[in-house]
Amino acid sequence: MSSKKSRLTTLFTYVCLNKFIISLTSKQTSGLKEQRPTTSKIKAFIERFWQLTIILVALLSLSSLSYAEISSAVITDQTAISDELSGEMPGEKSTVKSPEVLTHKTTLKTRWNTIELSGKNHSVYFHAWGGDPQINSYIQWLAKRVKQLHNIDLHHVKLTDTSEAVSRVLAEKSAENHQQGQVDLVWINGENFASMAQYQLLAKDWVAQLPNFSLTNPHENEAMTRDFGLPTQGMEAPWGQASLTFYYTPTHQSNEFNFAQRTYQESIQHAPKDINQLLIWAEQNPGRFTYPKPPDFLSLSFLKYALIALNQFQPEQIKSGLYQAVTPLSQAALLPVLWHYLDKLHPNLWHQGQYFVASGTALQRLVGDGEINLGFTFSAAQIPASVARYNLPENTRSFVMQDGSLSNIHFVAIPYNAANSNSAKIVANFMLSVEAQAKKQQAEVWGDSTVIDVSQLPSPQQLLFSTNKQSPSALPISSKIKALSEPHPSWSKLISREWLKRYGAQ
Repeated sequence: MSSKKSRLTTLFTYVCLNKFIISLTSKQTSGLKEQRPTTSKIKAFIERFWQLTIILVALLSLSSLSYAEISSAVITDQTAISDELSGEMPGEKSTVKSPEVLTHKTTLKTRWNTIELSGKNHSVYFHAWGGDPQINSYIQWLAKRVKQLHNIDLHHVKLTDTSEAVSRVLAEKSAENHQQGQVDLVWINGENFASMAQYQLLAKDWVAQLPNFSLTNPHENEAMTRDFGLPTQGMEAPWGQASLTFYYTPTHQSNEFNFAQRTYQESIQHAPKDINQLLIWAEQNPGRFTYPKPPDFLSLSFLKYALIALNQFQPEQIKSGLYQAVTPLSQAALLPVLWHYLDKLHPNLWHQGQYFVASGTALQRLVGDGEINLGFTFSAAQIPASVARYNLPENTRSFVMQDGSLSNIHFVAIPYNAANSNSAKIVANFMLSVEAQAKKQQAEVWGDSTVIDVSQLPSPQQLLFSTNKQSPSALPISSKIKALSEPHPSWSKLISREWLKRYGAQ
């Protein structure tokens, strides 16, 4: 409407000025007649001159208005695009994206569309630890969803140890099988990531292609791009995060018959609260605690927790050696205190430390059978779920050590020679979706903490991560967790090797 008014105003001005010039020209030419004879050609020439001038001015005015309208429309469109990309409502304050940013986003979207097109209708062989029924059930749900969404057949290849997948890929590389590998996707931890990266067994720079990777807010959360202190360099996509959690089941001899009526703090009052109390508790309750033998992942997690906690009062320059590659100096400064501690602990363990279970599942079975009272896991939700299945006693309670809880982020990776790498990317992207992450965090499903920055999500999606009433056996939401970062991967290899030398391969 305003555009039409502007044009009418300009045309009206042109007509009025044109009439004025014709009138003025008439007076000028009449004066010329009195001075000297002239023809009508002179009058016509002057009229045409002024008319052309007015037309030129009018056209410039009209073209100027049109350009302003077009510019305004372009700015409005760019603002709308920016609002859509940033998640803001139209009209809200936002930063207009530069053409370079918009072009980059368009390129990424086009590339991802190509990946989706070529990746659907294939199979993905996902090599992952298979020792937990809850996790196995969740992976089955993943398989069902990617089948529905992308017609991808996700096969869970259950592993006892992730090193099995590492060995398979390494063997394929030795056999020069560089394109038809049998491992499409692998659930991986820091030590195995370091090994696969060292031998160039992983696909590089693919994670940034996943649209859902941005949900982790990696620019503000460095942990999403570091595994056991090592930069992932786009070779791993974060999947979840967890902390070492202990669980305790009191015996009848401890006079706790009215356990259900006790508060949470009362129910764990006899459980050890730090690494030194654990030794005292084991001495007072011989045979009631043990841990898996290395190189089991849970075993090494316990031993690394002990190593960090026992060295917590060392000078900073010595403690920093835990987060660097092992050297003879750091080994001599940090390891002796661990062996000294274990030498005292082992005689008070289950079977006097002469025999060790092979896994966390076997450890939980000992607690469930009443042979020991204290266990630990990296899957906190496993405890209430096991209680619900009657695999653990009803009076089992979860807690974290006050001197720290070993914490890490676990990832998925794609081998360099995966037969269906694009299909694996689609699965990894769905693993990072709000739907998949919210379901995984539910205690009754898995209870694995999300890697998504929930604070950046719209309110309706944030509600998906809310927690319902907890089981008494679950780790309380209010638990204060002092997170302990994973040491450099070289420490895991050293601890495992030296442990077997000192304590044998029981």
